[in-house]
Amino acid sequence: MSNYSIKIPDIGEGITEVELVEWFVAVGETVQEDQQVASVMTEKVSVEITSPVSGQVISLGGQAGDVLAVGADLIQLELNGASPAVDETPTLESESSALLSKSSTTQPETSAQTVAEPTPSLMPVVTTPQQRLLQKVQASPAVRKRAAELSIDLQQLAQQLGKTQLHHADVDQVLQQSAAPRATKSVKSIPIIGLRRQIAKKMQESSQNIPHFSYVEAVDVTALEQWRHQLNAQWGQSRGHLTLLPFLVRALCLAIEKHPAINSRYNAEDNALEQYQDVHVAIATQTEQGLMVPVLESAQQLSLWQMAVQIQILAEQARQGTGSLSAQSTLTLSSLGPLGGIVATPIINAPEVAIVGVNRQVQQPVVIDGDIQIRTMMNLSSSFDHRFVDGLHAAEFIQEVRRILESPQLYLIQ
Repeated sequence: MSNYSIKIPDIGEGITEVELVEWFVAVGETVQEDQQVASVMTEKVSVEITSPVSGQVISLGGQAGDVLAVGADLIQLELNGASPAVDETPTLESESSALLSKSSTTQPETSAQTVAEPTPSLMPVVTTPQQRLLQKVQASPAVRKRAAELSIDLQQLAQQLGKTQLHHADVDQVLQQSAAPRATKSVKSIPIIGLRRQIAKKMQESSQNIPHFSYVEAVDVTALEQWRHQLNAQWGQSRGHLTLLPFLVRALCLAIEKHPAINSRYNAEDNALEQYQDVHVAIATQTEQGLMVPVLESAQQLSLWQMAVQIQILAEQARQGTGSLSAQSTLTLSSLGPLGGIVATPIINAPEVAIVGVNRQVQQPVVIDGDIQIRTMMNLSSSFDHRFVDGLHAAEFIQEVRRILESPQLYLIQ
């Protein structure tokens, strides 16, 4: 018998190290050819690695959360048959765009003289580590959430019960069979790995490297909300329901026509500010796995109803973890709706130079032409990169957005 080493593959795009997210095998287990053995993650993509050979696991190259260099040993296998003719580190020979779709296993080239070692299949995925861990067990999101809160391993439970479809009744059975009260812990340690680690890293880098300054402006959206309700009453059934977001995106696109510098990305490598003609708006979306920013591309070309449909699709893809990994945004819109508070200081989504935060709507008395009226008011809390956006230009941009939102029928129907 001989040993075989599966190494961390070269994923491309200059990646020199990856984070080990989770194992699908353990020491002593038998691994079959093409079986998934581990999941790793870079800043751009999550990749599942499969074994090109069959054998028994001798050792693992680390544990979840470890950062491993490209070319490092991932798994040592003891082979049952003849050892492969060539022992090389696998590589992923594909463009970055190929990471957006399901890739097939890379087939080795053969010739009459040499037989190349099979290359581990790398299947880029956009599911979360938690979803992949439990992907063989069928259970509703509510059952999964409850099991996680009770520290119940669904994989183990499914094996004990001899079934793959689990329900709340199965969780109840575990609780009823527990002879002793569940021990309570005053501290729960939660490893920061996978997607959550990438989010934390990106937020920390943005906060540390970008000199933020925030600008808050109150907007009277009384007329806008009245008009939005009229449009929904007239065309909601045939064209779809309009939320506030499409109107905000439209206002940003129109304001950028007068302030194009806001629609930029900073290229640190070339020390250049790249200004875009198309407006690619990232819509900050909260999911169970953390904050995601799906991108509404070329928003300036879309109607209000087209925006509404696309935003809904993007939000659903973000929640399911099936959205694009390569779309680049030029401006981010962040809104928590009714939970938006009065004022916020959003962190810029680097390498962009601005982010527009939307606070909740409140009805309050406002003095108009000497009279007190009850109006629907909403604050815009925005942050800018002070290296490239002066305070005056930021204020002018937000004031233009405010002017458009307060006179919606003059501008937003364009």
